[in-house]
Amino acid sequence: MGRTLFLLVFCLWIPLEVVGRKEPSLPTSVNSTVSSRPKVVKFGALFTMNSVIGRSALPAIMAAVHDVNSSTSILPGIDLQVIPQNTNCSEFLGTMEEVNKLDDHVALLLMENDVVAVVGPLSSGIAHVISHVVNELHVPLLSFGATDPTLSSLQYPYFVRTTQNDHFQMFAIADFIDYYRWREVIAIYVDNDYGRNGISVLGDALSKKRAKISFKAAFTPGATESSISDLLNEVNLMESRVYVLHVNPDSGLAVFSIAKRLRMMSSGYVWIATDWLPSVLDSFDPPDADTMDLLQGVVAFRHHIPDTDLKRSLLSRLKSQRDKESVSLNSYAFYAYDSVWLAARALDAYLNEGGNISFSSDPKLHDTNGSMLKLASLRTFNGGPQFLQTILGINFTGVSGQIEFDTDKNLVDPTYDILNIGGTGSRRIGFWSNHTGLSVIAPEILREKKSSNVSLMSNQQLYSVIWPGEATTTPRGWVFPNNGQPLRIAVPNRVTYKDFVAKDKNPPGVHGYCIDVFEAALNLLSYPVPRQYMLYGNGIRNPDYNELVEHVAQNRFDAVVGDVTIVTNRTRIVDFTQPFMPSGLVVVVPVVEKKSSPWSFLEPFTTQMWCVTGAFFLFVGAVVWILEHRLNPEFRGSPRKQLITVFWFSFSTMFFSHRENTVSGLGRLVLIIWLFVVLIINSSYTASLTSILTVRQLSSEIEGIDSLISSTQPIGVQDGSFARKYLIDDLNIAESRIVTLKTMEDYVDALQRGPNGGGVVAIVEELPYIEVLMSSTDCKVRTVGQEFTKSGWGFRMVYWKNLKDKADKEYINEAFQRDSPLAIDLSTAILQLSENGDLQKIHDKWLSNQECTTVDDSNKLALTSFWGLFLICGIACAIALTVFFARLYCQYNKFSPEPKNDEEIQPVKFRRPSRTPSLKNLMEFVDKRESDVKEILKQQKKRRHSESLDEHSVSSLT
Repeated sequence: MGRTLFLLVFCLWIPLEVVGRKEPSLPTSVNSTVSSRPKVVKFGALFTMNSVIGRSALPAIMAAVHDVNSSTSILPGIDLQVIPQNTNCSEFLGTMEEVNKLDDHVALLLMENDVVAVVGPLSSGIAHVISHVVNELHVPLLSFGATDPTLSSLQYPYFVRTTQNDHFQMFAIADFIDYYRWREVIAIYVDNDYGRNGISVLGDALSKKRAKISFKAAFTPGATESSISDLLNEVNLMESRVYVLHVNPDSGLAVFSIAKRLRMMSSGYVWIATDWLPSVLDSFDPPDADTMDLLQGVVAFRHHIPDTDLKRSLLSRLKSQRDKESVSLNSYAFYAYDSVWLAARALDAYLNEGGNISFSSDPKLHDTNGSMLKLASLRTFNGGPQFLQTILGINFTGVSGQIEFDTDKNLVDPTYDILNIGGTGSRRIGFWSNHTGLSVIAPEILREKKSSNVSLMSNQQLYSVIWPGEATTTPRGWVFPNNGQPLRIAVPNRVTYKDFVAKDKNPPGVHGYCIDVFEAALNLLSYPVPRQYMLYGNGIRNPDYNELVEHVAQNRFDAVVGDVTIVTNRTRIVDFTQPFMPSGLVVVVPVVEKKSSPWSFLEPFTTQMWCVTGAFFLFVGAVVWILEHRLNPEFRGSPRKQLITVFWFSFSTMFFSHRENTVSGLGRLVLIIWLFVVLIINSSYTASLTSILTVRQLSSEIEGIDSLISSTQPIGVQDGSFARKYLIDDLNIAESRIVTLKTMEDYVDALQRGPNGGGVVAIVEELPYIEVLMSSTDCKVRTVGQEFTKSGWGFRMVYWKNLKDKADKEYINEAFQRDSPLAIDLSTAILQLSENGDLQKIHDKWLSNQECTTVDDSNKLALTSFWGLFLICGIACAIALTVFFARLYCQYNKFSPEPKNDEEIQPVKFRRPSRTPSLKNLMEFVDKRESDVKEILKQQKKRRHSESLDEHSVSSLT
């Protein structure tokens, strides 16, 4: 309303009004006044003197003017004069305050006095209005109290904010809320530009932390205690207990006073106040005891003012000058002090660069007939644009810290102290900076560490907080709303698989596995949850779970507890708790009993495996015979006997019952490797044969989801299951192939009849259901292939129904409206149930698992599983034979058959004249016993030695 009234009057004042501009050829400026180096420079000061910030800022501004005039380096020879002008907190009255004094010729006093800059105002609303005036007159407006983020827009080029932008304060509060993992807050604020725009930024900041403002509680400026009390009563009925209070300093304490009477300052509540509260408390030294009693446990944000020598010097001087009724300085007072110095330094730089202080009358500004606004007295500062750029380029260290502007005309390095009010004062629990985040170390110290490449992540923390009610544990941040209505929990009224959830005649009206898990999780919570179970479905067929989820999203139910699966399309509209039952779609086919065959003992091995195994039995027997024949008498005898020995030895090793001993080292090596191979083959054969004789076999050619998709035969799904939509939409299976089955009997009957008998080739269902089905049907069905979706069962709950603009949330199995804080607590409780074993106990109570195994021809043992063993055995045999024949060859080269009588022996010619013996001699040599051959070789060696001696004697006699 103030803005509308202003525009009605401003149409007579703003230079855009051209009622009196009848000659378009008038010059753009007249009556120009120029001063190159004036002796006196005037600044304006607009603020409400009878306010918390105004009373604190006035002595700071006067001190700054005195210090500038006392300085020999800034504006030497120039007397700086500040013209203070009291304003009203109302935008309209604050703008037109001077108009009320037209008869005293002080209309628009500041602008008539040719001020080059204006310090103030305090109110963001007045700053919006005054910014239009200074835009036309080219006079920079240095505001140390207007924190509305929208004032930084390009619409107000001459507005320069010399305090912190509320944009950063709201992000600091969002970080604080996220630090304690609260997801919803209630904003209580004054409904003007300052409050409304600040809370808007808070909502944006919270959304980046996956949090939100659940309710905006606004009251008008100057609201009565009755209206504030009604508003707080409405807020107290809601579930969120985290309140952000963003109001004016002069009216904020009234909110806490009413909240105290309504018992909203007790344990479980969280109150976060913006910088208005520290400004109030810092303005009084010491603070009032009754006021402090209202604020116990409140967390507040305050502009961070570094503790420097400059700050201590200023405080010391002001303390010595003020009387007993004077107030202390708050943070805005320090920004006001620096604002004067900023204007003075900028003006000094402007004059040193050759700038002139000159004003021109604007022909567009003149009074209409009968007007008393005296617009012609307003003149434009000619050097305003250059002076504005000089201000924005100034960089110095003031009492409030570093005074330097970024590209958005905000002070660099915004920093806040985080205070916890308690006792008779407050204590600092940490800091916030847009560069360092939350920290217990001052940001200026952290920035030094950052320049030294020191990690700052370990400093993201705060000291402990004493909350309202002297609570030391972090409040949960929400409670069930005080409207006496229990949670409306929907429970699927199932027709099949009633072990999971079903109707019950006894209280609470439902029972089953899912109900027991939900109740067990609630028992782990530290607070009671009022609830009412409501069956969903007609009891004739299973309900549609997608429709049930939609009802939760539409706030027809507050929660769903049951066998609801977490799937993508449901998570888009609701949230889910931690899954308490793993789930996934599987393919189910029937199994049949296979009658025992007289030839079942041949089934463990494939034909190839049988042939290779038999061949190796004979091969190893022959190798051992060759290696043992010349040494072991058990492997000698007639050809018939030796042939029988080879076959007997070969196959008797299958049972480790061979009676022949091996005496050669090579034979023992081959035999021990072969026995190891036989052990593996025997064990595998025994296990496979046992499985064939004791398990059932699949009667379907379907091996998994891929073969099911490629076929054209009908597929069964459970009535109400999401599997139908998944098969059609995601796997592109024709809808005509899908057959809906209502009961477990329908499942078994359809599978047994098969596609040729009007049934189905397979069923696609969730694994938990199939485990129950296999147990209840004595393993007449079985899964094939792998799970082709991975999901789970959880709980889903809606957010509380008394919120005005809530978002939906879905949890599968136990589901809640979106952003429900109960979902987080239940997820933690479910994890506890899983860790302590209670979840498994509930599972065993309701659901029994029976192991079902099947076998098919593809499970026969093939050569591919054993070729490595046969390869090792074959290599060992080859190496043994190679060594054996090499040694035999060496012996044969040294061997000569013995003569039949001694007379025929030729002492000199004992060697064979030919190196190519007959095959008969070779075979005879091989067949000789090893001991006989060695004895012959020994005698031949002696004979050769004797003949050598005889030849030597004959040679000596001759």
